[in-house]
Amino acid sequence: MKQRIVIIGFGTVGQGFCEILLNKKEFLKKQYGLKWEIVGIADKAYGNVYNAKGIDVPFLLEEAKAKKQFSKDASKWDTLTLIKKSKADIVCELTYTDLKTGEPAYTHCKEALKSGKHVVTSNKGPAALHYRKLIKLADKYGLHFRIEGTVVAGTPILNLAAGPLAGCEITRIRGILNGTTNYMLTEMEKGMSYAEVLKVAQELGYAEADPTGDVEGYDARGKVTILANVVMDGQLDIDNIPCRGITGITSSDIHTAKEHGKRWKLIGTVEMKDGKVTGSVAPEMIDLTHPLAGVMGATNALTFTTDLLGDVTMVGPGAGRWQTGFAILNDVLTIDSAY
Repeated sequence: MKQRIVIIGFGTVGQGFCEILLNKKEFLKKQYGLKWEIVGIADKAYGNVYNAKGIDVPFLLEEAKAKKQFSKDASKWDTLTLIKKSKADIVCELTYTDLKTGEPAYTHCKEALKSGKHVVTSNKGPAALHYRKLIKLADKYGLHFRIEGTVVAGTPILNLAAGPLAGCEITRIRGILNGTTNYMLTEMEKGMSYAEVLKVAQELGYAEADPTGDVEGYDARGKVTILANVVMDGQLDIDNIPCRGITGITSSDIHTAKEHGKRWKLIGTVEMKDGKVTGSVAPEMIDLTHPLAGVMGATNALTFTTDLLGDVTMVGPGAGRWQTGFAILNDVLTIDSAY
C-alpha cells in the first residue's frame, strides 16, 4: 500500500526527511517496497498545505529554503483540522520540543491517534511527558506511536533495545546524550574557557542563543526519562530526576581530570536498583579506558549493561538534518512493513 503522510513542522528535520524520501525513492521502493505520498504539511512559518492526491514536495522544499510562504495547495485548515480531516495514514510530528508541557506536540499526537493515524515523532516532549498515555491510545486503536528520533537522532538506540538486544536484561544505560555539551567539554580540554567555548558553540549552531536546555542538562534529562520509561519500563517523572549540567565545570576541573587520567563528560544514567528504575544527569570524570571517554565533539554514545552480552556501546550522531530524518524514515518503514 502507499503510505500517505502528513508532516507537522517543516524545519530542519521535516525538510531532511523529505529530501531523503526524494533522493532514495527508487531504492526504498525496490529494497523495502515502500511507496509514499506527502499529502499535507503544516508549519508556523510557511503555512499549511494539503492535497489528497499528493503535494509538490520539491517545489515546497525550494520555497522553504527561500524562506517563502507556501504558494501551492494552500489550505485554510488549521493544524489540528489538517491532522483530523486529512486522508493520511501517518502523521509525522516534527515541531519544536517543550519539556514542560509537551505542547503543542502532545495534542497533535493525541488527535492523530484518535483520528486513526499512526504517529512518528522526533519530539521529546510527548515521549518524555506523556508516553504511557499515548502508547495506550495507540494500542486502543491498533496504531503505532513510534519515537526512535527522540533519543540520539537516527542512531538506533530504542530500536537496539527492542530488537538486537531482545532477550537480554538491561540493568543500566549510561551515556552522552547531548552533543552540544560534549563538544564544549572537548574544546575546554584543548584549553578554551567555558565562556569562550559557549560562544563558539553558538556561532557554529550547536548551542541556541539561550543554551539553558543543553548546558543545564535538561535536554539530556528528557532523553533519560524516555530511556527509563520506554526501555526499562520505569515510572519516572521528568521533574523528579536529579539533573546537573556543565555550567560549573572550570578549566581547573578539566586540568584535575587530566592529572588523574580521566575526562569530563555529561552523563545521563538509567539503572535498575532493587527492582526500582532510577535516573540522573550529571557531569562525571570518566576513566580514559572507558569507551565513552573517547567519544569527542558533538557525537553521542550510550553503553547498555546487559546480563548476556555485558556492556554494549553504541556511538553515533545525536542530531542533524538527515541523521534525524533517517530516524523518521526508519519508523515509517517499520509501520509500512507491518501491513
